[in-house]
Amino acid sequence: MTNRVHDVPIKDDMIRLGQLLKLAGAVDTGADVRPILEDGLVMVNDEVETRRGRQLHRGDIVTLEGISVRIV
Repeated sequence: MTNRVHDVPIKDDMIRLGQLLKLAGAVDTGADVRPILEDGLVMVNDEVETRRGRQLHRGDIVTLEGISVRIV
């Protein structure tokens, strides 16, 4: 099974991980971000990420529960 990557455009050069998860619809509020990060469910460029404030740039790929988004 191939993991499909969805493109998520950003306006600035950078977006923080918590903001991206909200923008992509993975969480409803910022408070929902912490538990999924603490549980190690979020991967950035194939590495587990636990920092909500991680800076992401165009080309980075974020994966949560088998769904991946690429920042464009």
